[in-house]
This record gives sequence, C-alpha cells and structure tokens, in this order.
Amino acid sequence: MTTEPTDAALVAAARSGSDAAFARIVDRYQAPVRSFLRRVCVYESDADDIAQEVFLAAWTRLRLLDTGERLKSWLFGIAWRQAKMTARSMARSRNRDQAWHAHQPQAETPNREMHLAMQQALAQLPEDQRAAVALCLAGGWTHQDASDVLEMPLGTVKSHVSRGRARLEEILGVSG
Repeated sequence: MTTEPTDAALVAAARSGSDAAFARIVDRYQAPVRSFLRRVCVYESDADDIAQEVFLAAWTRLRLLDTGERLKSWLFGIAWRQAKMTARSMARSRNRDQAWHAHQPQAETPNREMHLAMQQALAQLPEDQRAAVALCLAGGWTHQDASDVLEMPLGTVKSHVSRGRARLEEILGVSG
C-alpha cells in the first residue's frame, strides 16, 4: 500500500525539476480549480482556458511559493487573479460571444434550464461576491480559506457570502 505524497513533498520535488511531481500536482488540483473557475467565470468556456493558464503560471512561479502546505490556496489565488484579469481583458469578446450564442438554437431540458438560470443569477452578482459564493457555498470552503484565496478580510467574505446567497434567492425566486 502506497501513500500519496503530501503537497509539500510534491512541491519540493517539482522545484527540484521533477516533471512527474508537477504532473501529480496538476492531477490533484485540476478538477477543483476548474470547478471553481466554472462558478466564478460568467462564461464556463473561459474556465478551461484560465485553468490551463493557472497551471502554466504555477509551473513558472513555483519557486515563489513560500510553503508547500499552502499549495491549494496558492493555486486558487492564482486562479482568482487570472479570472479577474481575463474578465477585464475579454469584455468585448464576451459580448460578441453572447450575441452569437443568443442566435443559436438550444435544446432546453429541466437540468439545462436550472443550470442556465443559476449561471445567469451568478452573473448578476458583483465579481468579488460571486467568487466568495462560488468558494463557500458551491465549493464548501471555509470562510477563512476563501478569505486567504481572495485576499479579502474574513468579515468581507462572510458579508459577500450572506449577501450573495440572499441575492441569488431573490433572483431565482427561492425562499431561504
């Protein structure tokens, strides 16, 4: 029976030049990072592209990580900053994409309708609030961990989550 190496051990090995160690880091955190980005990004199609950029940035900046135990928060922090940067730089492109998608026929199913309603509701939240909701409500993160990733005070994260939940319930017509 073999045990999985710790994040700290993988970081140390990757810093020493082990491509296999970094590949294990990617395997371990790719799905959670993509999931977070799909919740944070207005358009899910951006999430996969940003996730690739996150791991490329992580590879090139791995030496800057202070401790391997913080790997998860560090990766999610990169993801959050990259998502914000992409949102600012891609505004015009997104408007074109949105106009194109509006003219495409869509098969509506209950799950698809619910998913689209949630995406549209999330898109109405301010960026910081959307990220806090994505981490804490959808991702199951603690407020403290979200505070670390988003580089916001703990009270601000709690406020964003509370207000975000209330706003989503209002938009979706759900009583809390």
